[in-house]
Amino acid sequence: MAKPKFHFNPVTLMYERVDNSFRHWFRQFLIHFLSSISLGLLFFIAFLFLFNSPKEKQLIKENKALKAQYNVLNKRFDIMQEVLTDIEQRDNNMYRVIYQADPIDHSTRTAAYGGADRYKNLMNMSDSEVMVDITQKLDILAKQLYIQSLSFDEIVNLAKTNEDKLKHVPAIQPILNKDLTRTAGGFGMRIDPVYGVPKFHAGMDFSAPTGTDIFATGNGIVTSTGWRQGYGNTIVINHGYDYETLYAHLHRILVREGTKVTRGDVIGLVGNTGKSTGPHLHYEVLYRGRAVDPRNYYFMDLSPEEYDAMIQISSNYGQVFD
Repeated sequence: MAKPKFHFNPVTLMYERVDNSFRHWFRQFLIHFLSSISLGLLFFIAFLFLFNSPKEKQLIKENKALKAQYNVLNKRFDIMQEVLTDIEQRDNNMYRVIYQADPIDHSTRTAAYGGADRYKNLMNMSDSEVMVDITQKLDILAKQLYIQSLSFDEIVNLAKTNEDKLKHVPAIQPILNKDLTRTAGGFGMRIDPVYGVPKFHAGMDFSAPTGTDIFATGNGIVTSTGWRQGYGNTIVINHGYDYETLYAHLHRILVREGTKVTRGDVIGLVGNTGKSTGPHLHYEVLYRGRAVDPRNYYFMDLSPEEYDAMIQISSNYGQVFD
């Protein structure tokens, strides 16, 4: 049997017996062990919440980069959408008008793919909202491109089968851009320069110096020349395919009734005759006897930028010369 051991207690100033039993030793071990575990857990939890691991730091960095890339993609999508929308408007308002093809409505161009279930598998992914948003935009853009591609195929086929018609349809400006002072007034309600009241303007006014060349805008036959009340010296060309063009306020007429003209032929000179307040050409396009907006019939000699500028100018000016 082991001899008992004592140690001096400086507080009580007495010798106290030391407990060397296994039970005492085991209890002390458990106390120190549990204390160490608790302290270790405390440091681990503090480190876990206060500090990021190298892998977490890398993931955070990658996540920021992905979000930045997403923002860039979003801006690119918006730009592409604007360009495509412009192409769609040109398709409906210009190309399809030329061949009397029905415009494609917006709902057909942007119809959704397969409903909400199409994106169900993306909802379980991290950043699911971002993934669904960008996927939807891609789907809509792809659908619009597909519809537009089909529309252009249809236009090409119409052009091939209507080659002669294309030569006759009015398709250029009647005055060269270099000769224009400005496009004075466009198609629609405008202020009458003489009476100062709103009046429907059935064509476009091109302001240019007296004597400027005027061109036939499509192949056809001159059906009328001479003086018209309000219009002054006037030329009317029948282009066939239900199209006519009218050129008014001319200084001089250079063709006769019955003359066959080709697109680009000089048919008269800009003047200031009839009810006119300045030298200009009043130009009308008629389809099946009704005046239509001439802006839709300059597709052969205007670039997209020139066309947009012409649209802007003719829309802004409220007053006309006749």
